[in-house]
Amino acid sequence: MKQSIFEKIFQLSESGTTVKREILAGSVSYFTIVYIIVVNSMILAEAGIPLDGAIIATILLSAVSCLLMGFWANVPIILVPGMGINALFAYTMVGSMGLSWQAALAAVFVSGLIFVFVAFSPFSKVLSDSIPNSLKEGITVGLGLFLMFLGLEKGGLITKGETSMIALGNLGNPDVIVTVLTLLIALVLFIRNIQGSFLITIIAGCIIAFLFGTIDFSELSFGGMDPGAYKEVFFSMSFMELGKFEFWIAVFSLTMVIIFENIGLVHGHVNSIKRPERYQKAFRATGVSVLLSGVFGSSPTVATVETAAGVASGGRTGFTSVVTGLLFLLSMLFIPVIKIIPDSAIAPILIIIGILMLENIKHLDFSDLSESIPAIMIIAMIPFTYSIADGMAVGFVLYPFLKVMLGKAKQVSIVMYSIAALFLVYFVFQVLG
Repeated sequence: MKQSIFEKIFQLSESGTTVKREILAGSVSYFTIVYIIVVNSMILAEAGIPLDGAIIATILLSAVSCLLMGFWANVPIILVPGMGINALFAYTMVGSMGLSWQAALAAVFVSGLIFVFVAFSPFSKVLSDSIPNSLKEGITVGLGLFLMFLGLEKGGLITKGETSMIALGNLGNPDVIVTVLTLLIALVLFIRNIQGSFLITIIAGCIIAFLFGTIDFSELSFGGMDPGAYKEVFFSMSFMELGKFEFWIAVFSLTMVIIFENIGLVHGHVNSIKRPERYQKAFRATGVSVLLSGVFGSSPTVATVETAAGVASGGRTGFTSVVTGLLFLLSMLFIPVIKIIPDSAIAPILIIIGILMLENIKHLDFSDLSESIPAIMIIAMIPFTYSIADGMAVGFVLYPFLKVMLGKAKQVSIVMYSIAALFLVYFVFQVLG
């Protein structure tokens, strides 16, 4: 009877899979991506969101989003808050632009509304086709470099220099030693393709930190977590800063990143399971998930790269995502453990994810400098300005400028000219204060 229910909902036979295989794939996906609970929560906490609330928000949003993707789109795509985008939320929207975290959540909600409009209309194809691939790749690589920078900084491997902007950290510091040892373990596990390598890295990092005296397990208290903190986070969006120019720049930048990143990821995942006809529903489910992100109290979700782990383990239907979502709900039992994990255990994961995103630079066409130079400027300016929005703006303004100056104005779409104009206005307002 159960088999017939699963078959009716997920069409397992049609996809050439079984209940056992989907459960295994969902479990693998979970252990591959579970690190996001720790990493995302700590980044959200740096934006001012209470840590307990950030942890619960990350867990609930990930669980609901995976269930949504599984039941609605019937694909094994895992939706969780995206790395890089959470950095945009915390360090650019809140840190650089000066928005409150409540206003930043409102910006996430508005971006989600735009995403849903795009996903449920033909405009998604128009928008995707209007932005040059070189700039899309530049954004991905720039985010990767930014995550590497954050990881190196959090782990103490780089610090503010006395005679330079940055310098090598104190290698004799116990926290830095723990980071280095954990990073070496993380690299070996990842390169050897060990399932759940990031989770193992976090556990190993905590043990090493304990041995070096940089973490105190006596602080572990299963009664210390405050579930009431989530009341401050859930549906805490504030639209009081709606009239600020920074708010709309945040919305614009966030929307650009989440739409283009998800277009590429969703396309890749549905093609990997040879189900391109499911793209539309999957993309729409992603849009609704982004909309829910602001409500739950988190930075936006993305169709994760780690989805590939579940697919490689045999996942072919939404049942895989449902299993992953249910396992996320069980994570609520381990919140007290999550809270004591040190930066030295998280930094190596940020570094490795950043490295993986850097590989997209191979897709740039260096034979055409009018294509590659704007992308390279995005890659450089995102980490160097410590602002994803500023880095994107430089490349998007430079691209049409170079094309016009080289007599290639017709290669730039009207939509691209419009986007460049908006970013140019953004810079003008910065100059005018």
